Parts: sequence; C-alpha cells; structure tokens
Amino acid sequence: MTDSPTTGPAHAIDPIRLEVMRNALIAASEEMNISIWRTARSTVVRETLDYSTAIFDGRGQAVAQSTRIPVHLNSMSVCLEEIIANWIPLDHWHDGDVILTNDPYAGGQHLPDFVAFKPIYADGVRVAISAAIVHHVDVGGGAPGSYFAGATEVFQEGLRMPPMKLVDRGKRNEPVLAMIRRNSREPDKISGDVAAQLAALDVGGRAVLRLVERYGADMTAAAMTAILDQSEAAMRAAISAMPDGVYAFEDFVDDDGLEAIGLKVRATVTIAGDRATVDLSGSSPQAPGPVNCTLNMAKSGVYCALLMAAGGGVMANTGAYRPITIIAEPGAIVSAQSPAPVANRMATGHRIVTTILGALAQAVPDRIPAAYYGVSYVAALSAPDATGERRVYFEIEVGGWGAHPTADGASGFSAGFHNLANSPMEMCEALFPVAFTQYGLIPDSGGAGAKRGGLGLRREWRLDADWGVLSGNFDRFRYPPYGLNGGAPGAPGRFILTQSGEETVLPSKISGVRLRRGDKVRLDTSGGGGWGAPSGRDPAALKADLTAGYVTAAGAAAYSKEP
Repeated sequence: MTDSPTTGPAHAIDPIRLEVMRNALIAASEEMNISIWRTARSTVVRETLDYSTAIFDGRGQAVAQSTRIPVHLNSMSVCLEEIIANWIPLDHWHDGDVILTNDPYAGGQHLPDFVAFKPIYADGVRVAISAAIVHHVDVGGGAPGSYFAGATEVFQEGLRMPPMKLVDRGKRNEPVLAMIRRNSREPDKISGDVAAQLAALDVGGRAVLRLVERYGADMTAAAMTAILDQSEAAMRAAISAMPDGVYAFEDFVDDDGLEAIGLKVRATVTIAGDRATVDLSGSSPQAPGPVNCTLNMAKSGVYCALLMAAGGGVMANTGAYRPITIIAEPGAIVSAQSPAPVANRMATGHRIVTTILGALAQAVPDRIPAAYYGVSYVAALSAPDATGERRVYFEIEVGGWGAHPTADGASGFSAGFHNLANSPMEMCEALFPVAFTQYGLIPDSGGAGAKRGGLGLRREWRLDADWGVLSGNFDRFRYPPYGLNGGAPGAPGRFILTQSGEETVLPSKISGVRLRRGDKVRLDTSGGGGWGAPSGRDPAALKADLTAGYVTAAGAAAYSKEP
C-alpha cells in the first residue's frame, strides 16, 4: 500500500468539472447518511438522527460532509488528527481496516459517540477515508443511556475504547464487538447500530471509487485539494468582512449537577484581517460533574460559531478551519483533562457557541441572532416493556431559537450545535411503556423584543410500567438564553415529576429517579432570546402572536415597557 497520490495545481481542474466532483463527494457523504438512517436499530439513531458522515482525503483532511450534526462534523477532523499523530499513523492503515474509538481523551467526544474511519484504496493507493460517528443508545455506566449525572470521573460513564482496529484488513475483531454488546443495556440495538455504521463506511468507499474510476486518482486528489483551498479562501473572505477588533463575551452553564454552580464560559475573539483568534482563557476550571468538554469538543464549538457567523457561504471542511486559531488553558471546563467526566459535554459545548456569537454580535450586530435555547435536553428512562424486557427510552429535545435582527426566532426547532429530529410520540408509545399527555409550544416562553424569540416546548409522558428509572441532563434553568440589543431573555426550562397528583420540581441534572406506574414526567424547554427593545415590536406582529397563542394577554404587557 502507498500513500495518497500527489496533487497537481488546483487551477488545472476545469471549474465545471470541479463543481461536479465537489457535489459527487457531498453525495457520497449523503449516501452514507441515508444508509445509516435506513438500517439503524435504535430510535436515537433512526428517529432522532444523532449521527454524522463525511469523506476525508487520503491524508486525513475532511473534505465533504452530510447535512447532519455540527458538533460531530466539526470534530471528526480533529479526532482523526489525534489518532494519526498519537495512536495509529497512516502508514499502519491498510485496505479493509476500520479504526474505531469513543475515547474523549483520544480525539472522541463522550463515550456514547463511536467514531469510525475506513481508508479507501484504489490500485494500492489510499485515495480517501470514509468516516461516520454514531451516538449509541447505551454503553453502560451509572445511568441508562450512559448519561450519569453523578459521575465524577470518566470511568463511571461506561465502556471506553482507545483508537483500535475494529476491522483489520477485512477481518472483524469479534471479541471487541462482543465486549460492546456485553457492556450495553440494549445489546441488540447497539450491535445493529454498529453494523449500520460499518456498512455506511463501505457505501462511502464505493461512491469515492466510482469517482476515481471516472476521473483517476490524481484528478480526484487534486479536486479535494482545490475544494479545501476554496473553503479556506471563503472563510478568510468572511472573516475579512468583519471589522478588525477584540470582542469579548461570557455566558454560563447552570451547574455540573453536583457542587459547581454558575460555570463561566468566556471567549475573546480577535479579528485581524483574514484571521480569527478565539481565546477561551478565563473560563471556569473543569467541574467535578460531567459537563466538561475536551479541547477537541471546544474546537468544534468554535468552528460551528464562526461558520454560522459566516452566513452559509463557506463549505465546512478542514480548509475552512485553517484561518482560525484557538487558545485554551488546560484543565478548564472547555479543555478538560483526564479523567474528568464528560457525558453531558453538550451543556458546555452549546455555551461555547452562544458565547462566541455574543462576542461577534459586537462586531456584526446586524447579522447575529440572540441566544438560542443552547442545550441538548437529554432524558433517558429504563423500564420494562410489555414482555418484561428492560428497555432504554432515550430522547433529546430542543427549544426556541434566538430572534434575528430581521426575523422572529423559530419555535421548538433544532438549532446551533446540533441538528436533531424529534422522536414521534406514536413511535415512542409503540416501543416503550410511556403514554404522552402533553406536547406543544409554551406561550410567553420566547424572549420579548422587536423581534420575538422562538418558543420552547412542553413534552409530558406517563409511565405505563410497574417501575422505571429516570435520568435527565439539561441546562438553561438558571441562566436563560440572552437577548440582544435590548431584547429580553427567553424563559428558562423546567423539569417536573408528578406523583399521586403532587408536583416536584427536579434539578436540571439528575440520575436514578425511581418512578412507578402512573407517574408523569414533564420537560419545559427554554425559549430563545429576543432582539431589540420589546416596545419596538410591530403592533400587527404582536396581535398575530396573541391570536396564535404564542403570547398571552398577560405576556403582552412585556411589550409595552423596556426589559
């Protein structure tokens, strides 16, 4: 086997041919995406769509990706860099290999996310690498769904695998696959999802080889280089369009579920010509509980925020990341050191995004929205189904978008760092011992403003089994999504347990809550922040909100005065 082919000058490729090849690589990523969607077993993959796929060049640079989850897609390149540099160099990869890890301290994110890479060879030459990251429903640990709010070290969070060859020259490592099954509360689902993930890598490989067969390995490599260079140029142009300066902002994670409260995420963004430097120094030290994220995860949040600020004109890949420098102090909540727990790393990851956007709002105030709900509302229930078999019901909810300078925020819709679908109630009720009693938008939850924040969601279900064990990993209960330019913050979230008609307000992060038949669990997600002074809202828009039930008569009073 030999290394990836040398590339010729980018200008040697006809622009029309380059565009065809770019879209073919994106299509390859989307074929992988669809393959997982159609073959996965668990609802978190098949319905919530918590997975991502991408194509890398033969040197390990991300080139094209599917329209899936920013937190995954922006981190896969950093993960592969870590694997190549410190674990399995590319010259040790072979045709038929699959490299797998879920280790947060070896390039991964948290233990439920398995990251897999497969080299693609043509005539003995490595021409590309297909990649897929999948959130698996349960990998053990102290709570169903592997979100143990009481964890104080990563060892309590489940099965941890350093980078390894799950498949070696076409031969699967069956003992490792058996170990994965043995450590999951849902062995059949996790083994089915791993099989779907591996199959998707093959789908991507076949799509790339069709491209190589048509254009040749050298032309394909040159096209990938040109795509990366174009993304770099587009990102540099987007940064150059922002005024030079130093912009600082801070936002807060509610708590770590244990003892730390008001965990600060601080970002200082320096725009200098066509380069951006993001300094996360000054963020809180890593927490005892599992809201920490590694530097790999933090980089993903930084890239996500800057790509959002770029306005959609930049193709997300390794080239787009080149003009961005990231600084962080080791041992902070944004750059945790082993063995800090990281299961609920999205609480801090979302906050990195909202903090950087808050800083950039000072640079380009006419382009940046107020804060979105800014948390992955993860809840998991372990309970027996109708046959007595123990099941894990896992769901991730969303909230309201922040209002934009030119538009109201979207309501109950996935935003920012993740890109998830909701799990249909009918499907959940058919598979798990739950019955939904409420599901809808929450009036008055969007921040008041000249442009209103999007509304949060209320989702309540009843347990229809003799027993259950509940966990929840949320945020934005103490520190609601901020408004901008005089807009009010969105409403905070709430988590409520009703037993025998009596309501108990639960903390935002909790595990091991014992349930019995008939208990009800309700989650209220936060709304988005408002933009502009509420008194500046168009009276016709406020009237329409009242008619639609987005704002109540009492809530309308917020629009007659400044927040």
